[in-house]
Amino acid sequence: MKEIILNHPMIEHKISILRNEKTSTKEFRELVSEIATILCYEALKDATLKEVEIKTPIEVTTGKLIDENNYAFVPILRAGMGMVDGVLKVMPNAKIGHIGLYRNEETLEPVEYYCKLPKNIEEKTVILLDPMLATGGSGSAAISMLKKRGVKKIKFLSIISAPVGLEKIQTEHPDVELYTAYKDLSLNENGYIVPGLGDAGDRIYGTK
Repeated sequence: MKEIILNHPMIEHKISILRNEKTSTKEFRELVSEIATILCYEALKDATLKEVEIKTPIEVTTGKLIDENNYAFVPILRAGMGMVDGVLKVMPNAKIGHIGLYRNEETLEPVEYYCKLPKNIEEKTVILLDPMLATGGSGSAAISMLKKRGVKKIKFLSIISAPVGLEKIQTEHPDVELYTAYKDLSLNENGYIVPGLGDAGDRIYGTK
């Protein structure tokens, strides 16, 4: 099982502020970005380093660098965009793609309406971004879209996840690594994570 739940006092602190309905749009957006940065550091613990020669002000030495061209961040529109600035602080030269999905009102299945990915995406490690992993339907569909385009290594970053969503991804895509800041209790009858923080997209963009 490739499920990593962050366990840190600062995460607890920031999640509690995110949950509060009185938290402003500005602060909510900033906290989503901050948590995304922390998640990204965790997800890149296995990044491959290459040795390079460096001239310091004192002498020539060797160091190790990550080839950022080997990575791509792909937010699921629209809430996933709220995590992009945070992950770019960790790896500013990584390429960015976008995936758009909507739910068919009759079948309740996710439907692709947009997909723009960097060139040679099949050669990159793709880090998929979505603040909320609820039922897992959109996340699983986005992963399938990436795999159809040849992507072999995928990591999924979420801020809050429901057990059913985590289980769905693990069942349908056991090769995908899941990183989430907090695992919540369940979903309500409307498919919202409980206790959750409401609609992440609306709160990031102040549209509700």
